Amino acid sequence: MPRTIAIGDVHGCAEEFEELLKRLELKPEDRIIQVGDLVNRGPESHRVIELAREYQVESIIGNHELRLITARGKNKPSLLNQYDLVTLEELTKDDWKYLEAMPKFLYDAQIDTVIVHGGFLPNKPWQTQGRELITNIQVIDYKGKAAKRSDAPDGAPWADSWSGSPFVVYGHTPRPRVFERKGSIGIDTGCVYGGHLTAYIIEDKSLVQVRAHKAYAHSKHLPNPL
Repeated sequence: MPRTIAIGDVHGCAEEFEELLKRLELKPEDRIIQVGDLVNRGPESHRVIELAREYQVESIIGNHELRLITARGKNKPSLLNQYDLVTLEELTKDDWKYLEAMPKFLYDAQIDTVIVHGGFLPNKPWQTQGRELITNIQVIDYKGKAAKRSDAPDGAPWADSWSGSPFVVYGHTPRPRVFERKGSIGIDTGCVYGGHLTAYIIEDKSLVQVRAHKAYAHSKHLPNPL
């Protein structure tokens, strides 16, 4: 039976990405969809994109790719931070072509599942929500608006209010373990911060994980497990 496999935020962790892809024992009929943030923070953004092409991985646009593409398109390097600039030095013409082809989400009607980077506001049609919102949302603030958890620390995760359909598989918000709710699952388990890189096989609701080889960056939201 063909599998639909979602992979969490990679963030330049090429060794872990390759290890996970091999551990999945992929078949030609399998479909691999990565939830975005392939690049930045980790050591090998270029190599990660090479692997994505090699394994025919479909990647959703994440907030890190969106920022890079926006800055390049507008010729505004001021939009970029330090690790963006490191990534810029690595990327080839083919890498940019791959990034610029990333959709804002992918929906599979057969399994009634949408894969997106950040998430959706539950009270609006998900299909029409903008790229900036759905790549950045983590929580809902007291006004009912999409927010990052650093900007609204008391905000509830958007997934707490999402009951589906469709079922949503997403990344963006790193946590020590997968974040399961009735209508969604968050699979960013903080590989770049020393956690795990997670694959979620949608049809049988199973997980495959590899542990980070080291912590390449640090987050106040995650204890360093190494």
